[in-house]
Amino acid sequence: MEHLKEKTLHSEKLFTGKVIDLYLEDVELPNGKTSKREIIKHPGAVAVIAITPEGKILMVEQYRKALEKAIVEIPAGKLEKGEDPEYTAKRELEEETGYTTSSLQHLISFYTSPGFADELVHLYLAEKIEKLEVKAELDEDEFVELLEVSLDEAQQLLKDQRIFDAKTAYALQYLELQQALQK
Repeated sequence: MEHLKEKTLHSEKLFTGKVIDLYLEDVELPNGKTSKREIIKHPGAVAVIAITPEGKILMVEQYRKALEKAIVEIPAGKLEKGEDPEYTAKRELEEETGYTTSSLQHLISFYTSPGFADELVHLYLAEKIEKLEVKAELDEDEFVELLEVSLDEAQQLLKDQRIFDAKTAYALQYLELQQALQK
């Protein structure tokens, strides 16, 4: 699809943050005209579908300042520089839920907002989980409440707009499809 490519003519870093960097780029469009693109660079993230031995889905409720409300999500977190996504997934599972696993299955990776950001989320499945004797520490600016819900309860949370993010909705669709295939 080379004929759709936009050539970067100039790139200026406007902001360096704790989580993201913001660039303003001048690009040449496929028709030869020029335009500007605001691009957010993100180190990537992981998300974990964690299933208890009783068949419950582990979820966390946390306040999201950008939305000005608390939402329910699957455990997730940002990749640290040079960190392997599978390692990050296990770390986030332990920190946010107090559970661990010896078996993570990578399901898929996907971009969250490709129109303006390069954030890539790696989605994992953890079915063989066990409670940690000593819960791992959350990040100092992170506050979450653990929920254990059935797939039906999760679907209701989605309908009630308490689940309101793409990675969690994607995870629920995966679980619904797996359930349908097993019937």
